[in-house]
Amino acid sequence: MTDVQEVRDPELPGRLLTLERDALIPLLRSRPDADFALPTAACPGWSVRDVLAHCSAALLRVVEGRFEKGVFSPESNDRDIAERAAWPNARVVDELERGMTEAGPVIARAGGVLDMIALGEWVHAGDVREVFDAPGAYAGAGLPDALTLLVRITREKAHLPLHADLDDMDEPLRLGAAVAAAGPPARYIGGAATLVRLYAGRPVNAGGYELAGAREGELNIFG
Repeated sequence: MTDVQEVRDPELPGRLLTLERDALIPLLRSRPDADFALPTAACPGWSVRDVLAHCSAALLRVVEGRFEKGVFSPESNDRDIAERAAWPNARVVDELERGMTEAGPVIARAGGVLDMIALGEWVHAGDVREVFDAPGAYAGAGLPDALTLLVRITREKAHLPLHADLDDMDEPLRLGAAVAAAGPPARYIGGAATLVRLYAGRPVNAGGYELAGAREGELNIFG
């Protein structure tokens, strides 16, 4: 049973952002403007551009230390997107690249309170990849670091305990609270990307995994 890096690695969130930046930004710059208007299944009501504007705004807030009351609420997110409504798509991508480059050291110094932002950004990159039918949605080079972060975040949140046997990983993972309140931990069997989808509240393909002892919605850490 693997408890992936119980001790916080302060460089991990920035590393995750950098890995995703190097894959996502060239992809975005290769797409026509029309693709930025495509709807996202993972974020109902948001287009690809909306997701990217939200991501770039969130990271810029981290870089600049702007955390006013209500920051990252749905209302705050909508305002951030609206503020960028007149920007060319290329400007949104440029801001996103800057945020993914500069936010890592700030997150590292924050002691862990901002780590979940890096995971959320990586998940949103998967949302965009999925719309484009591009490889690496909720997977890719950053997956090991994302899983490490997911394990630690769910442990710190005392989330529902879960034992995950992953088809594409050698060792199982133990997520959530270290000690179950009562009874054995929930059990997951399936792919790592699907596990990420479940914890991020993203759509999953029925029949592609097994989950016992918990309902899908109970795993969502962003809801």
